Amino acid sequence: MNPDAQNLWRAPRWALAVLLAVLGMLGPFSIDTYLPAFSGIAQSLSATPVQMQQTLSAYLFGFAFMSLFHGAISDSLGRRPVVLWGLAAFTLASAGCALSQNIGQLVFFRAMQGLSTGAGIVVARAVVRDMFAPAQAQKVMSQITIYFGVAPAIAPIIGGWLFVHLGWHSIFWFLTAVGVALWVANFRLLPETLHITQRQPLKVSNLLQGYWQLGLDPRFLLLALASGVPFNGMFLYVLSAPAFLGGQLHLAPTQFYWFFVLTIGGIMAGAWTSGRMAGRLAPKQQIRYGFTIMLLIGVINLAANLLFTAHVSWALFPLAIFAFGWAMMVPAVTLLVLDLYPARRGMASSLQAFIGSTANGLVAGLIAPLVMHSAVAMASASMVMLACGLLAWVSLRRRWPEIGRSSDHLSV
Repeated sequence: MNPDAQNLWRAPRWALAVLLAVLGMLGPFSIDTYLPAFSGIAQSLSATPVQMQQTLSAYLFGFAFMSLFHGAISDSLGRRPVVLWGLAAFTLASAGCALSQNIGQLVFFRAMQGLSTGAGIVVARAVVRDMFAPAQAQKVMSQITIYFGVAPAIAPIIGGWLFVHLGWHSIFWFLTAVGVALWVANFRLLPETLHITQRQPLKVSNLLQGYWQLGLDPRFLLLALASGVPFNGMFLYVLSAPAFLGGQLHLAPTQFYWFFVLTIGGIMAGAWTSGRMAGRLAPKQQIRYGFTIMLLIGVINLAANLLFTAHVSWALFPLAIFAFGWAMMVPAVTLLVLDLYPARRGMASSLQAFIGSTANGLVAGLIAPLVMHSAVAMASASMVMLACGLLAWVSLRRRWPEIGRSSDHLSV
């Protein structure tokens, strides 16, 4: 924690949470805003469904790759420069998407968006731990998740409206404008939260040593898997939204928002619950409750899809409950990751994002195209990904039962 934290931000705590949440919203905005326009973009650029799926995969793999470096660089140069340069690159990439004349150009600029977008969410996590002690940090992280949840709820509504009235190019011009607004806001408001005494040397040897240290620590890997892989049990449905919502549930593009409102409502409620638990329940109990909820609703969702034909009257509610369980446990898991190596919180955030984003990319590029046209296959794939995260958490608890035991000290 920065020893001068109290002097860096004198406004209310929630205001900093809003600023950091807005930084993190770039990721879901970059995905959810253009999903309602999938069919229109494909028709305009003469692209196949597989090629359109590549616009998602390129973004996610770009995000995953650059996530390796955003946090590590911020440990050396500071949090503020990484955020500002990332926002500038995102803005230019969004303009490139808007100007794309063929599917190859769109895939390229989507990859550029992915390479730059991660700066916001990766660095925001490190800023929270720079500024707040553990229990308070979990409350702020929960607030960020709540505010962050607003973005993907309204993104498809905005995207659907822009697509219907102004065409798909307007969606990316909108993202360009968002990039400009965020750059100006962070240039004026975001303080440098990394204390000069806590900076790491920007040397290849130091970076490699840090990656080696974290990458070979099974505690870190298991925690990253426990938070990142279950998310894909829900994210699979986001990636498959055009086929799932339009093809199976027969919703129009302008009606996609029902799915996002319910799912993000679950995330916001789960994050609020996590904030209420902070300092009252040990992190391990919060995480256990979250996994229990996800497991129960996952089984119910799979059984319902096996017995009945998916229908909009019920098919969206299990996803919202699953999102609630995930959001209840993920703030605690994230802080456990960051506190394993306090001197390398930026790098830890980077590697955590890299593992999660790599899983996202694999789901987008390999799993989603295989299962998106079958409700049963999607529910089964969701359960498999939840099981992977649950297995990681159970393995961690058996080997290191002291992790997450105390609500006052999130680290070991």
